[in-house]
Amino acid sequence: MQPAAADPPADRPAATEEKPALTDREREILAFEARWWKHAGAKEQAIRDTFALSSTRYYQLLNALLDKPEATEHDPVLVGRLRRLRATRARTRRR
Repeated sequence: MQPAAADPPADRPAATEEKPALTDREREILAFEARWWKHAGAKEQAIRDTFALSSTRYYQLLNALLDKPEATEHDPVLVGRLRRLRATRARTRRR
């Protein structure tokens, strides 16, 4: 007689483990980026008011967020658009 099936080895993760979700702040950043800005400087002021961050720090966080697969899963259209804008700006700077 065979013994009952043993538990999966501890060194292998269970197949039901979930990927880490985005934090509330990361979701707020994506929602913020989905908005459109009509006036120059309005977005920078809104960044300071909403997140209490400098524009530089905000864009550092945003760029790191765009590289996360979870962000793409959360809003693929927005993340794709922001990645294309980032790539276009990078190409322009290289010229």
